[in-house]
Amino acid sequence: MVDDLTNEADASPQVVGGHEDETEEEHLAHMLESFRKAGKIAGKVAQDSKMLINPGETLTDVAESVEKMIFESGAMPGFPCNISINDTAAHYTPELGSETVLGEKDIVKIDLGVVVDGCIGDMAYTVDLSGEQPKLLEASQEALNVAIAAIRPGITNGSIGSIIEKEITSRGFKPIENLTGHKIEPFALHAGESIPNTSSNESYVFQEGDVFAIEPFATNGAGRVADSSQVEIFSVQAEGKLRMRASRELLNRLVARYFTLPFAERWLIADFNSRLMLSAALKELLNTGCLHPYPVLKEVGKGLVGQFEHTVIIEHDGAAIITKP
Repeated sequence: MVDDLTNEADASPQVVGGHEDETEEEHLAHMLESFRKAGKIAGKVAQDSKMLINPGETLTDVAESVEKMIFESGAMPGFPCNISINDTAAHYTPELGSETVLGEKDIVKIDLGVVVDGCIGDMAYTVDLSGEQPKLLEASQEALNVAIAAIRPGITNGSIGSIIEKEITSRGFKPIENLTGHKIEPFALHAGESIPNTSSNESYVFQEGDVFAIEPFATNGAGRVADSSQVEIFSVQAEGKLRMRASRELLNRLVARYFTLPFAERWLIADFNSRLMLSAALKELLNTGCLHPYPVLKEVGKGLVGQFEHTVIIEHDGAAIITKP
């Protein structure tokens, strides 16, 4: 399946827009339509992928099945499928050759993205295989619901953070204070502005036409995450002076395939005769600043973490969820 992913991902990203002579309003309409298409596919894949989340399933099979569903829908993954379990909050995708399986007591967070013409639909859900943490999942899900209901033009992102925090803490849990929702623009999954999950003085005012991913994280731990030493997801961020020919060739492939979008090491192995050569090329790209790493994020108090996420478009009277099937 990795071979299929790398082969299908060879197409260069296509920049959003219609024709060079289109008006600003027409360009915005084209862009938002691409976001809606990406969101609809993401919602359908999320719905269908829930049947994969069972004890004994390998994380690799789950991730690659989700990504294959996206390709079969006529789009591309906006980033590697994240499968974050228990106290892992985000940024974990199976490493190359992983044989880890889902356990009967796992709290499993699936975070997936779909890209259409550079526009990304980003969504997440949590499955409680233990059946013992319904209130944790409910805290995150309801925080998402009330946040979406409150967003409209003229409202600040800080006020939404207060709403999210109140909803989660009223249910006996903590929001993760250093994880946020985020504005999305074409080829920019994190486009500067954020939606905090706690009360803050942030003062960005939502505007009609904005696209945001809202993702409350609830935990029974300390309410904060820290970087771990493990990194499985990367994105291209700069050029650099590279010694190895393999590194130069890999960087060219990464720019052509993914541009600025995140990717995983397991997507690249078909390009190399050995894993050792791939690892060496990735290491040089990291050391020269060509790549941005996304370390796996762990809850510092080892608490369980629940996450739900939707992408919305801000409209004149509210926020329209686009990541529904």
